[in-house]
Amino acid sequence: MKRRQFLGAAGGGLAVAAIAKPAIAQSSPELKWRLTSSFPKSLDTLYGAAEVFSKAVAEATDNKFQIQCFAAGEIVPGLQAADAVQNGTVEMCHTASYYYVGKDPTFSMFTSQPFGLNARMQQSWMQFGGALDLANEFYKKYNFMALMCGNTNCQMGGWFRNEIKTVDDLKGLKFRIAGFGGQIFLKLGSVPQQVAGGDIYPALEKGTIDAAEWVGPYDDEKLGFYKVAKFYYYPGWWEGGAMLHNFINLDKWNALPKAYQQIVRSASDTAHNWMMAKYDAVNPDALKRLVAGGAQLRPFPPAVMEASYKATTDTYNEVSAKNADFKKVYDSMVAFRGNEYLWWQVAELSFDSFMVRMRARG
Repeated sequence: MKRRQFLGAAGGGLAVAAIAKPAIAQSSPELKWRLTSSFPKSLDTLYGAAEVFSKAVAEATDNKFQIQCFAAGEIVPGLQAADAVQNGTVEMCHTASYYYVGKDPTFSMFTSQPFGLNARMQQSWMQFGGALDLANEFYKKYNFMALMCGNTNCQMGGWFRNEIKTVDDLKGLKFRIAGFGGQIFLKLGSVPQQVAGGDIYPALEKGTIDAAEWVGPYDDEKLGFYKVAKFYYYPGWWEGGAMLHNFINLDKWNALPKAYQQIVRSASDTAHNWMMAKYDAVNPDALKRLVAGGAQLRPFPPAVMEASYKATTDTYNEVSAKNADFKKVYDSMVAFRGNEYLWWQVAELSFDSFMVRMRARG
């Protein structure tokens, strides 16, 4: 190669390098965001998922993108987390969509559906059944978007001061319950109450409420419900797989470099899987401790379950007739649920049922 040609080639390479370096720097800016959680720090699985998420983002960006987590009440109350994202008070939050059912019942469907999907089905519906697209189409109205970030798996039915033997025992019951399930209990004659996690124990202790559901053994033990209500019912048929989400302000999301958007997606997935696995790991021993401490396990009677199922179906139909957004999401879930349970009864349920019987035999 002639000297002039070599210098030209070298100069071109230097020029590319000179252009590339600032371009890379621009695509990896130093950012600091705030995330408000709907949960107290004492709930190390629910609140902990936000910490797992933010740590993953920081590590993937060499600490250039830092997201500071705040517990419920530190910036805004737990049930106002989505409002803080919508109005730009914070860039994002970690919450349960069904806390905002008062704005529109459609919010409830993306967390869980009474007699709907279990945890794995809920994730599959989100990823492959179009539900996350439906969710983000709906959330645009509120100036945020969502990514999956955790699932509690099937929840318990809650803590009751008195036994529930018949449907009549639900009448007049002041029951702390979140999401669409409250409308079902209202139809059954109860008085649903929406109370943030950190406020449930004092309300139950003072008698402001008669019963309360939260999540499951591990979290319920931490919150101490067994000290003030001894009957522990199952299953939580209104939360077969309650999904948590990261809500992110749309303007802030759209301003992120594409690489950072992908990191946020991946970190949300990491926290999502972490939460599901941890709950499965810690709930069994917590349940043993609760029973040893005096909690009395009770299944909801068949008549109560059947009445609840009918009330749920009636409520779905009533809301669908008045709310087009809700109907679109509900119809999608029902179609997906039908296929999933067809498969479940062939393999998953058959295997699990057999193994439960074998365990009972010792």
